Amino acid sequence: VLVVDDYPDSAEATAQLSELFGYTARAADSCGAARAAVAAGFAPDLVVLDLVLPDGDGCALAAELCGALPRRPVLVAVSGRPGQEERCRAAGFDHVLAKPAAPDTLRELLDRYAAGGTG
Repeated sequence: VLVVDDYPDSAEATAQLSELFGYTARAADSCGAARAAVAAGFAPDLVVLDLVLPDGDGCALAAELCGALPRRPVLVAVSGRPGQEERCRAAGFDHVLAKPAAPDTLRELLDRYAAGGTG
């Protein structure tokens, strides 16, 4: 699981929660940090991605990460702004959650798509 959120505490908390659920996770607080994680060989099955990042757009980053990874991850958008569903679906996101994502919802998604499963 790769968690990308411009609030480092939020990214870390979501990554730690994912690990408590039994998954390997990394946190990134920018597009650059997410790119660096993937360039270093981290290949997540699922990406939890904030839409507004300090150095770019979450939708554009999602497309970039999909192109850089050996297998397309499940894409989960998180946003504090209402009305983003249509934009996210058009960008290829599989799920759109309101910020902050509920722990039970996160666990359900992780379990559903564990190890690249299609649910």
